[in-house]
Amino acid sequence: MISKSGSRSVVEGFTIRNDNKVPCRIEIDLESGVIQHLGEPRGEGHLILDENHLILPGCIDFHVHAREDCSGRDNYKETFQSAGEAAIHGGVVAIVDMPNNPDAPVDDESYQRKRELSRNAAVDVLLYAGIGPGTRPLSFPVPYKAYMGPSIGQLFFEDDDTLREALAHYRGQWVSFHAESPEILRRNQDKATHWERRPPEAEIEAVELATRLSVEFGIHPHICHLSTAGGMEIIRETRRRGFSVTCEVTPQHLYFDLDSLESYPRSEFLQCNPPIRSRKDRETLLEAFASGEINFLATDHAPHSLEENEKGISGIPHLDTYGPFLFWLREQNISWDTIIRATSEAPGRATGKFVSDRHGRIEEGYVGSLTILSESPKTVRRQTLRTGAGWSPFEGQTFGGAVTHTVVRGKVFPAPQH
Repeated sequence: MISKSGSRSVVEGFTIRNDNKVPCRIEIDLESGVIQHLGEPRGEGHLILDENHLILPGCIDFHVHAREDCSGRDNYKETFQSAGEAAIHGGVVAIVDMPNNPDAPVDDESYQRKRELSRNAAVDVLLYAGIGPGTRPLSFPVPYKAYMGPSIGQLFFEDDDTLREALAHYRGQWVSFHAESPEILRRNQDKATHWERRPPEAEIEAVELATRLSVEFGIHPHICHLSTAGGMEIIRETRRRGFSVTCEVTPQHLYFDLDSLESYPRSEFLQCNPPIRSRKDRETLLEAFASGEINFLATDHAPHSLEENEKGISGIPHLDTYGPFLFWLREQNISWDTIIRATSEAPGRATGKFVSDRHGRIEEGYVGSLTILSESPKTVRRQTLRTGAGWSPFEGQTFGGAVTHTVVRGKVFPAPQH
């Protein structure tokens, strides 16, 4: 980390506006961590960048499993400290952490316990609270997560009636859904492959139920890790009827598909929930992302080790590669403006519902957190990764650029060079 003496940290370089590079001087107050002034470059500052670099509003990953909690059972996987280091390596300035821990944050006391642990991260952390059978809303505003099918511990629902009963208590809340129908999963549990055991209709039916119940109870629904064309169509139909629903997509569901899995040297390491889908599903999601219909790029970062993956545990680590993956999106003819909306602006607006600071834009009064990218190609190498998982599905992949610095509230963190 490069810390600055005095009251300000100054970054000069090129931001993006209407998909064009715009020279800019960004002055960040170090005490408040907020952008104090924007202006023309003067050729002086703590970090001066040439035209080969891009300054983006800090990327926010809205779906991360740091795994650390007060039970200590999963802390060997990833701590908030190591998740923060991986985030900084990937150009991510803030993460939103999932609640499916053994010691799940489901009430004021358990949420505060986990919040204390999260302060060990070098990036900003917002925590989800969990919804399960018998839970109730907390006394302060937080986002909530409902697992519609089996998950870790008891934080999930076995049937639709129990889910309906629980959601009735969360009127007016923001609720994110892991949308997989438990009944369809049970019917397919003996199928030969992971993707057959979790078929597309499990997601499609669950997205329909989640949006329908959310309309009934006045909940804002957010669909996590959307993976099917059918799920996307239900979201479109819900919006056409005048109801608000947001959704996210992961790098793995945009990049990999069942039709090309054999080209990946260890395709069994791509096991995730929901699973990798067909090429048609992937292409539909990529088109929806390009059109702005998908609100967030979120990783579902799951820091399982290679040994755990070999045992059939689902989950893929992605925090370290968030920034480089943006260059693959550019290769798919997705504009920088669209990428910034999905990685910074939209998640920044969402976090603003629960925190007082404003994130996701390079404007005076917004948090001075930035993602700085170089347009020089770089290959993902295992030895540079900072996640506790110690591996990446993109190892050996050369992206068209890389993260060179991550700025968190004015503090400048250079990317690892080895």
